[in-house]
Amino acid sequence: MDKLSAMQAFARVVEAGTFTKAADSLGLPKAAVTRLIQSLEEQLQIRLLNRTTRRVTVTPDGAAYYERVSRLLNDLDELEGSLSHARVTPKGRIRVDVSSSVARLLLIPALPQFHAQYPEIQIDLGVSDRPVDLVGDNVDCVLRAGEITDPSLVARRVGFWRYVCAASPDYLRRHGLPRHPRELETGEHKVVSYFSARTGRHFAFDFHRDGERIEVQGRYRLSVNDGNAFLTAALHGLGIVQIPYFTLRPHMDAGELVPLLCDWDSDPVPMYVVYPPNRHLSTKLRVFVDWVAALFSRHTDAEEQLLAACCLDDEGKPPASCLMLEAWYQQLEAEHAAHLAAESATTQALAPLRLPTPAR
Repeated sequence: MDKLSAMQAFARVVEAGTFTKAADSLGLPKAAVTRLIQSLEEQLQIRLLNRTTRRVTVTPDGAAYYERVSRLLNDLDELEGSLSHARVTPKGRIRVDVSSSVARLLLIPALPQFHAQYPEIQIDLGVSDRPVDLVGDNVDCVLRAGEITDPSLVARRVGFWRYVCAASPDYLRRHGLPRHPRELETGEHKVVSYFSARTGRHFAFDFHRDGERIEVQGRYRLSVNDGNAFLTAALHGLGIVQIPYFTLRPHMDAGELVPLLCDWDSDPVPMYVVYPPNRHLSTKLRVFVDWVAALFSRHTDAEEQLLAACCLDDEGKPPASCLMLEAWYQQLEAEHAAHLAAESATTQALAPLRLPTPAR
C-alpha cells in the first residue's frame, strides 16, 4: 500500500463526504479509493469511517486521525512549494470557481497573460452564479462579490466595484431617459430584476447622493438568476439593469448600452478570493491569488473613469467623457420624442372614423 496515497484518499473522503466525490477529485476509480481506505484501516487496526449505502461519517478515531493527516499533507505541500524551482516556476492544477459574468468579461480575457507568466499551472474553471461547496467539490478558491458571511472560510479582499444603471439605446428611444431613481418604480420604465439562485430574493437597486439614500426594487417583466442572462436581457431592450462597470464598459464603447443616473453613486461591493480554512495556500494558488488581486485593482481604478463622467475635473470644467455622454443623451431624447410623435400619429390614423350625429 502507498501510505501517502491512502492518507490523501482518506482526507478527500472526509472533506468530500462521499467516496464518489473523493474519487472524482483524485482522478481515481471509486473502487481504488475504497481499497486504499480499507488497507489504511487494516494497517492502523482501527475503523476510520462509518459507511452506509447513503452516507459516510467519520468515527471519533477517524476524526482525530484526519486532523493529524491534514496537517501532515499541508506540511508536505509547503515543503514542495518552498523548493527553489517551485518558487521560480509554480506548476500543477488548481480548481477555481467564478460567476459567469466575471469569467466571460474579466477573468478569461486576461488569462493569456497569466499563462504566459505561469505556463505550468493548469486551471479548472468552474463557472456558475450558484454557491459552490468548496470542501465537497474540492475547490481551491472561489471569486465572489459581497461580504462573506461564513466565518469558517478564509477570505482575501482583492478589490471592489460599484454598480451602474444602464439600458440599451432601443429601450431609451421607446421609454426615454430616467432622471431620478424613483422613476424606475413609476411611469413607463421597467427594470430587469436579479434574484438569488439560493434564496430567491430579488436584489434592489441602491443609490446615494449628498446624504440621500434610496433603494429601488423597480417594476419588472423579467427576472433572472444568471449574470450573462441579466446582461443579455439589457442588450435586447427588456429593461434597465444595474451592473458592474467592467460589465458595462465594452458594451458602452460599442454603443450597445447607455450608462444612466451617473450623478448617483452606489455602495462599493467588495470582491473576495475565498478558500477553505483547511486548504493550504500553495505556491501555485498564491501566485494566482496575487495575480487576481492585481487584475481587480486595475478594474477598480477604471471604475473611477465612469464616475468622473458626470463630475468636474480639477479645473472645474466638465471632462470630455461627460460632454460625450450628454450629447448621447440629447440624441436619444430627440429620438424618443420622434418615437412618441410617430406613435401618436399611428394611433390617430387607426382611430375609428366618427360620423356626425344625425339631427333629430
